[in-house]
Amino acid sequence: MGDIGAGHRRITPLPPGTQPLPLYVDSIGNHPEQEAIRRPEGFPGYHWLETSGGEGRIVLGGDILALPPRSGVLILPGVPHRYEAALGTWGTMYLTFGGPLAAELLRLLRIERSMRFTWRTAPPFSLLAMLDEVARSRDLLGQEASSLAYRFLLQLGSYAAADAPGQGGGGGGDPERLRPLIAWMEERLADPAIRLEDLCAAAGLSARRLGDLFRVSLGLSPYSYLLHLRIRRAKALLVRDSNATVADIAAACGFRDASHFIAVFRRHTSMTPLQYRRLQL
Repeated sequence: MGDIGAGHRRITPLPPGTQPLPLYVDSIGNHPEQEAIRRPEGFPGYHWLETSGGEGRIVLGGDILALPPRSGVLILPGVPHRYEAALGTWGTMYLTFGGPLAAELLRLLRIERSMRFTWRTAPPFSLLAMLDEVARSRDLLGQEASSLAYRFLLQLGSYAAADAPGQGGGGGGDPERLRPLIAWMEERLADPAIRLEDLCAAAGLSARRLGDLFRVSLGLSPYSYLLHLRIRRAKALLVRDSNATVADIAAACGFRDASHFIAVFRRHTSMTPLQYRRLQL
């Protein structure tokens, strides 16, 4: 069912009285002129909200987070929050969903709290395309929407960098100072010989100062964040290039061999690289 009013397009794929699927979509829509929302008791389901135009802000977990273009936020059930336009008109896309598979999938993706996500280039997922696909389908049981939501969440975990309120990015850190170093790290991810000393030299900081800056700004040590970047790139390559072998991806992401890559990937995702790839099919 869909409704359109004042440019607000919303679809609720699950018909009333239908037995919910393990992962089901409550609603999907776009709002070209997002109004201010206050939810002191939180939302009953999972809520994804992304910026499609302008800029918004959300108060979440005691932090005020900006939502400029190429950013979104995943709000877990029952988490108090409020959001509004930061200046002028703010356009949004949203997806609300639930089900026992949702919690398990997010756990496997290591998304266990409300998080803001950002992406530098156009992401492979598109809520607008998903909205159009659901609108065109004759899905009487919500199965098509469930399948699309499943792929969306996997791709979100693969392609976007996240930060959690209270876990870096808002407590005396200086994320902007780290941006050049992070770009340096991303350019050299294929090099397995990067050491902490190299990071310190590139940043022009002592090991202690660099460690403090990473922990306060991002909630991780410098080397842990480097490993996070390697795993994130590996996830992207597993999806983008289905012909690449595990050894190819290990080399491209700076792991010394395939065995080391598989062990680290399993530790971070609770699955092997090939299991992760099969989930995308």
